[in-house]
Amino acid sequence: MNSVWFFEDVNLFKVLCPHKFKAYKSDHDFDAYNKEDYIYFEEDHANKVYLIEKGKVKIGYYTESGNEVIKAILTRGQLFGEKAILGEEKRNEFAQSIDNSTSICPIGVTTMHDLMRDNQTFSFKVYKFIGLKFKKLERRLQLLLFKDTKTRLMEFLQELCDDYGYECPKNGDHVIKHPYTQKDIASLIGTSRPTLNILLNELKEENILNFNRKEIRIIKKTA
Repeated sequence: MNSVWFFEDVNLFKVLCPHKFKAYKSDHDFDAYNKEDYIYFEEDHANKVYLIEKGKVKIGYYTESGNEVIKAILTRGQLFGEKAILGEEKRNEFAQSIDNSTSICPIGVTTMHDLMRDNQTFSFKVYKFIGLKFKKLERRLQLLLFKDTKTRLMEFLQELCDDYGYECPKNGDHVIKHPYTQKDIASLIGTSRPTLNILLNELKEENILNFNRKEIRIIKKTA
């Protein structure tokens, strides 16, 4: 199953970065961001798309009451700002670095259109990514609207297991080594960090999982 929350089945940076194309390499630079730096704001002109070389970026928007809503947290190899390719003129979301050393590959929309026109494989991968991302955001909205917090967490953990997990040969547990903090996970499932911690501890007491900062272990059920 592809993840609702992120796109990890291909490292888009390795495929799409203009550094991979001789005609664009000499004029292409990377941008560096620290934690809490904004890459763009809502209403900014949409004239670029972005690839993450390293670090993490959150994508979101603010409600009329000023509350922050997180749509996605993206990691190395992922693309964002892609609606500019489809003709979006102004941003309807913000993008913010949440790592102290985030490196971003910015690509002008004109450059992207040139690359897509000249390379059919490149174009296919871009459109495949955009289609999958829209489906995942739609699924995530459904989860946030119609599922309780514990169910959202369980479904998120299953998605996380599909993308980052492996089965431990010793006991059959599923081990998930992931790049997300508890704050990241709480934001993605639409809850607070204290509530997430309570739910994780409840699941631990029920012998469903065990966890630490870098790893979640889904315990195999015994007959």
